[in-house]
Amino acid sequence: MSQKFTLEQFETFLKNIDLESYRERFSKIKTVEMDLPKPIQALQTIYEQYWDNKDSRPMPLDFDDYYKLYWETHKNGIEAFWESSGYGKHCDCFKRGLEARIYRTWASLVTQIQGGYVAEKVFGPNSVKMSPELDHQNIDMLIIDPATQQEKLKIQIKKETHRPEIARMHKNVANENGTVDVYYIVPSPKDYENPRYKVNGKNFKAGDFKPFVKDFIKWNPETGTMNRLDNGFIIFTENAFLGLI
Repeated sequence: MSQKFTLEQFETFLKNIDLESYRERFSKIKTVEMDLPKPIQALQTIYEQYWDNKDSRPMPLDFDDYYKLYWETHKNGIEAFWESSGYGKHCDCFKRGLEARIYRTWASLVTQIQGGYVAEKVFGPNSVKMSPELDHQNIDMLIIDPATQQEKLKIQIKKETHRPEIARMHKNVANENGTVDVYYIVPSPKDYENPRYKVNGKNFKAGDFKPFVKDFIKWNPETGTMNRLDNGFIIFTENAFLGLI
């Protein structure tokens, strides 16, 4: 049986992701944005590698190594989709577009999976289930009683992108189906990597977070639901899951 990563191992992995390099490589590439056929979707391999640690690795794969594994695993399906999608076999726009598309899926899911490790720290060992099957049911985390396997809570992780709604940031907003939404935001670099600036007549020092970012995420190591690593990666804190049950 494979040994899952620890929260400490996973966060060490996240700290070493070269986000700036990936932004430069992928942010402007949007050539493969159509729905991918289920056989070549990345969900299965991402959950296997980063949540289940299927291959019992000492540390998680970086994106470049993951993408090699993804391509090798889905090679026949990718080539069939490539041929049917209308992109010429001698044009690398499909290959570059697919890699950028998978990177965006990867970055979103490793954020979510880090939340799963944190949730297990809050709810106890083996209390969190995550899988492609649950994902297709719009359940990002299923919290269970490990002893009885009884379901205790369904969680959906949501990236908040609508700034007019930022003031309503709440971590325990229940949906109609009883699933609890846990929100996160990824501020753009200009919201925190900025020179000295002024808002509504008030001076802010260089590198400070803009007011809406602070208000939305309650960015505080003691009470905040999220934190930002030095490389810019956003991670969940225990406060995101405390009090949900």
